[in-house]
Amino acid sequence: MKNSAKIITFTLSILITTIVSAQEVLTLDQCRERALEANKSLKMADEKRTETLNLQRSALWQMLPKVSANGGYTWMEKTVNLLSEEQKERINTIGDRVQTSIDNAIRDRTSNLPIGGEFIGDILTDIVNSSDLSSNLNGVGQEITSGLETDTRNTFFGVATITQPIYTGGKLLALYKSARLLNTLSGIEYDKKREETLIAVDEAYWQVVSVKHKKELAEQYAALLDTLNHNVEELVAAEMATKGDLAKVRVKLNEAQMSLTKATNGLVLAKMLLAQRCGMPLDSDFDVSESNPTLELTTHQTIDMEDIWQKRSEMKMLRISDSIARESQRIAASGLKPNIIATGGYLVSNPNVFDGFKNEFGGTFMAGVVVNIPILHPGAIYSLKAAKAKRREIAYQIDEAKEMIELQVNKINYELQLAYKKLEQAQSNLTQAEENLKLADESFKAGMCSSSDLMAAQTAWMSAKSDILDAEIEIEMNSIYLKKAIGK
Repeated sequence: MKNSAKIITFTLSILITTIVSAQEVLTLDQCRERALEANKSLKMADEKRTETLNLQRSALWQMLPKVSANGGYTWMEKTVNLLSEEQKERINTIGDRVQTSIDNAIRDRTSNLPIGGEFIGDILTDIVNSSDLSSNLNGVGQEITSGLETDTRNTFFGVATITQPIYTGGKLLALYKSARLLNTLSGIEYDKKREETLIAVDEAYWQVVSVKHKKELAEQYAALLDTLNHNVEELVAAEMATKGDLAKVRVKLNEAQMSLTKATNGLVLAKMLLAQRCGMPLDSDFDVSESNPTLELTTHQTIDMEDIWQKRSEMKMLRISDSIARESQRIAASGLKPNIIATGGYLVSNPNVFDGFKNEFGGTFMAGVVVNIPILHPGAIYSLKAAKAKRREIAYQIDEAKEMIELQVNKINYELQLAYKKLEQAQSNLTQAEENLKLADESFKAGMCSSSDLMAAQTAWMSAKSDILDAEIEIEMNSIYLKKAIGK
């Protein structure tokens, strides 16, 4: 029976060891890497950088030539007629009318001759008639009317143009500078989001470390009280202690077990928070590798506010916002300045009128300059005033941000120095509590002190250990906060 129990115990220990060894152990750097990969805010900030980069490129192309092409087709029910039917008839018979006029003029002039006038008139008339003047002129008239006939029921056209801004009041250059500043601003925002993500992970990570240690401390404290409870039970059985003493110990033991349960649940919740910030499932089973914070050796931090104001991302963003507002002011001022744009292109159409009127494709090159001079633009004046007010607003924001950053840096630095003092005091208290616990334990075993005195020593020891852990975590986090606050 004993051998079976040993085998079962050995098998269970192997299984537990296997499960524990299979548990993933994460370092702080691994948690940071996972958080950077999974954080959606960081991904959005990265897309923002891509967006502003392309806006910058777009603004650059606004200053360069633009080439475009347009084409179309139109069908009309009726065609365009440049001549009426009466005009066409008159032009088509122009030869007949001219010949008739000449014949009449010859007869009028020769009829007044004293001798042979009628004979001479007949001869001249025959000469004119034999010259085909009428038919020739009729042919010319018909060519003219035929050339003026249009067939515009089917119209095709196409045009290719190139446009180059020459002077736009400085608007295009200001737009490009604004876009470039926006790209720089998005990069700073990305870095700021990255810092915030890392700090959030560090907070969750060290929270897990803290709760893990408090759980271990609660286990140690419960084990001490359990041992004390067993010892007092033996003393009660030997009538060397009262049941009241045993009841006090059991109350303390129940409190310690409740604290252990709370610490266990707190560790589960702390791991869930860390898993969420690392982009892992909330029910992930893992452990952390760092058992204690790596405390800095120095407790003094030199503070140079001018240097901090230059390094802080908030100040960088405000300075860039001021530069953007300056460019916006120039854009608003450009609305009161002339604009000059050069254009050129090639036009093709069918029908075309470049060589008569023909139902075939024909084209021509063209070039020109467009000048726009603002005369009465009250809206542009008010836009300029609004841009100037925006710059003044940002200047006030910069002054306010400086004050808030200085207050934040000094507050965190003060809290860090206070945490070092807490740690120093807690370490001193722990030394005394350990010595007191040792003496109380020896005295209790020798029957020189009561179980209440021993429990008081155990409680003081646990409190001192807990204070050290809290101070170490506080130092670690305040050191991180201070580094961020001073722009490191």
